[in-house]
Amino acid sequence: MSENTILLILACSATAHLVISATTAVYARHKVQYLCLAWINGIFGFILTAVAGISDMIADGKPGIMHPAMIIPLLCGVYLQSIYPLSIPMPGFLQAKRMIKYARPVLLLIAVYTIARLMGSKIVIMHTFGEVLQNFLCSDVLLRILALGISIYYIVNIFMLPRRLVHKTDIPSFLIGYCLCLGFSVVYFTAVSIVYNPTALMAYIIIFTLLNLYLAFRTLEDMAVHLPQPAMIEVEEEPTEDIVEKAAKEDFNEANLLRFKRIEFWMQNHREEWTDNTFGRDRLCEAVGYNRHLVLQCIRSQGYYNVHEYINRYRIEELKRLITKGKITTLGETVDAGFGTIQTARSCFLKMEGITLDEYWNQKKSPIPPDKND
Repeated sequence: MSENTILLILACSATAHLVISATTAVYARHKVQYLCLAWINGIFGFILTAVAGISDMIADGKPGIMHPAMIIPLLCGVYLQSIYPLSIPMPGFLQAKRMIKYARPVLLLIAVYTIARLMGSKIVIMHTFGEVLQNFLCSDVLLRILALGISIYYIVNIFMLPRRLVHKTDIPSFLIGYCLCLGFSVVYFTAVSIVYNPTALMAYIIIFTLLNLYLAFRTLEDMAVHLPQPAMIEVEEEPTEDIVEKAAKEDFNEANLLRFKRIEFWMQNHREEWTDNTFGRDRLCEAVGYNRHLVLQCIRSQGYYNVHEYINRYRIEELKRLITKGKITTLGETVDAGFGTIQTARSCFLKMEGITLDEYWNQKKSPIPPDKND
């Protein structure tokens, strides 16, 4: 693999980790769960930036088997990766004393290795496993084997995470799958660290970066659930089409707002239409006289992702009204608000309100009537 390719991969990976770190650091000011994710990705980002500066050595170097330049980064890497998935469900793990205690084997081994090097210990270069056996009693080789053993200890802990997390009901399901993929990736990294290969190392960097991006995006997705929904406005008088056409020639944004108000006026005066669960985008376009592009354009201009989300926003408000007024007696009657199934109603309610439909029902209705359809 060429030096330029290696430099590009390392630069992209470093940038991705630094962006993750900066983004999660902002959220960490409001929720401490994101703090560990922020600073560990920052560490990875700065390390990768430094490593990018020696891309020529990575491309041309032949350090041999179990070289300290690979084994020590492996040890530090698996330590960091074995703790930061826990930052979401277990913010207590961020306590400095616990982290230092967990890192004692790493710190002790690095200290011993540093002292040995300062005292004149030489690095043993080995290119075959036969040479490993010949130099097995050499202090330098023994320290590498010890580092490898400690790395395996941390790798085992990564694989143990899903079993430990499964007993906690507040653990996101994606985190368990992430930990398994992380475990297999570090096993691969261990093999690359023992028998160096620049192409295999870059493949690991790509896998490592994609896994961290996945965790970051899924973590931030939880924050998106709690973002405020666009405000629903009462439209007392429908803008005429002449006013809309005039605005379209002068102000693009004003035209979108006026079209949106026309749609709002229709929705607010035709409840019987959208409470039919077969009502969708095409029927809305036909009713307001706009094509799909214009409807989507004006709805997105007001903060909605798509037409489906916009219609469901009305159905959610209708569902809340029916529950509050006591006009439905079981959750199975959510079809009265326009949802096809109770599962769809639950999914939309959680996404738009930030709480489950059952929790909202508990707040408004007590006790919950039996639901034979659920």
